Amino acid sequence: MGATKVSEDYLRQEVKIPADSVTLEGELIIPADAKGIVLFAHGSGSSRHSPRNKYVAEVLRNAKLGTLLFDLLTAEEEVVDIRTRHLRFNIDLLAERLVAAVNWLRGLEDTRQLMIGLFGSSTGAGAALVAAAELGDAIRAVVSRGGRPDLAGKRLGRVEAPVLMIVGGLDKAVIGLNELAYDQMTGCEKEIRIVPGATHLFEEPGTLEMVAEMAAEWFVKHLK
Repeated sequence: MGATKVSEDYLRQEVKIPADSVTLEGELIIPADAKGIVLFAHGSGSSRHSPRNKYVAEVLRNAKLGTLLFDLLTAEEEVVDIRTRHLRFNIDLLAERLVAAVNWLRGLEDTRQLMIGLFGSSTGAGAALVAAAELGDAIRAVVSRGGRPDLAGKRLGRVEAPVLMIVGGLDKAVIGLNELAYDQMTGCEKEIRIVPGATHLFEEPGTLEMVAEMAAEWFVKHLK
């Protein structure tokens, strides 16, 4: 654990998460009377400092959900990946680290009683779904933002958690990939929602706000 700040409304900690032979850095924030907690799996070339994920996390906390934003790669790995771009597409590696983070959370006194959800962006959505398939009923909900759920492959059929896939209306290629993944999810509640006028990163005015509201609604419904 790193520095801990406790206020009337939030418990905020800089954390270090053991994952096999590496240690991952993150920020854990838990509102008072939290209804659940959501781990963020960022997309290719991103990090826990992603302004889009930080915005969504803030909206989730306003809905009384804890958040864990953490780096799926170490600082050294990030340097290598900037050159080679191979680690960001290593879905199995990213999923293993997400599973490690979930298991770490389940061992903490402050979070062990909270229902867990996963929020994945881009390639992180594929990793989130692989982790959900691996962890079974330990994961109660998954949300994908502009994600690549198709990267989870055959493991999509093993996902039990309710899955919401949010895609920009102008992100035509990714819509098709989400529809492909949708058809392969045979054991869970699932839904695709299209945000009109949005491109892949939801940079258009009001579109990211829609994503955050949809995600909060989904997690609040399922993390009971």
